Amino acid sequence: MPDTRPAGRGAAPLAFQKLAAEFLGTGALLAAVVGSGIMGESLAGGNTAIALLANAIATGAILVVLITVFAPLSGAHLNPVVTAAMAWQRRLSPAMALGYAGAQTLGALAGTVLAHAMFALPLLQVSDHLRTGWPQWLSEAVATAGLLLLILRVAPREPKIVPALVGLYITSAYWFTGSTSFANPAVTLARGLTQTFSGIRPGDMPAFWVAQTAGAFLAFLFHHLLGEEKKHAA
Repeated sequence: MPDTRPAGRGAAPLAFQKLAAEFLGTGALLAAVVGSGIMGESLAGGNTAIALLANAIATGAILVVLITVFAPLSGAHLNPVVTAAMAWQRRLSPAMALGYAGAQTLGALAGTVLAHAMFALPLLQVSDHLRTGWPQWLSEAVATAGLLLLILRVAPREPKIVPALVGLYITSAYWFTGSTSFANPAVTLARGLTQTFSGIRPGDMPAFWVAQTAGAFLAFLFHHLLGEEKKHAA
C-alpha cells in the first residue's frame, strides 16, 4: 500500500517506522516458521507429513496476520525478492530497498534466535539439513515465481485480498514443491542457522538464492506477457 502522508519533518521517522515494520514482520515470520517446525516435529512422533502440515499451516496463517498488520505502513514485503521487485517498478527508492533488505535479513535472524529461545534450544546453531539438487532448485524458482506473480497481478487492483492469497499460496507451495517453498532469500539465510526441522545446510543456500532470483525474472516475464489487467463491465 502506498504511503500518502506528506514528506517533510516526519520523513525520517516514517522511514524508520517502515524499516522497523519490515524487521518485526520478518522476525515474526521466522519465529513462526522455525517454532512451528520444532513443535510439529516434537509432537508428530516421527511422522514427517504431520510435522510438515503443522509447519505449513502455521506459516500460512502468520503470513495473513503479518501482511494485514504491516502492509499499511511498509507494504509488508518481508522478502528481499518482493522488495527488489518494488524497486524495479520504481515504487521504492534504491536506498530504501537496501534498507528494507537489511531489516528483513536482521529480522529473520532475530526471529530464528527467538524461536530457539522459546523452545530452550541453543540460540546459535548451524544446520546440516541437506537441500540440494536440480529438483530443489527448480522448486525454488517455481515457488518464487508464483509468489511474486501473485503479488504483481493482484496487489495493484485488489490489495485487501493479498494477505489471504499469499498465506494460501505459501501453505499450498509447502506441499507442491520439493523444497517446501522457501521463496525468500532472508528466510533461506535464517533457516541455515537452525539445526531443526526447518533448517538448510549453509552450503546449499547460494543455489537457492540463484533459483529464487531466476524465479523473480520469470514472474516479471509472465507479468509482461499477460499484460495489464483491465476491469470489464458487468
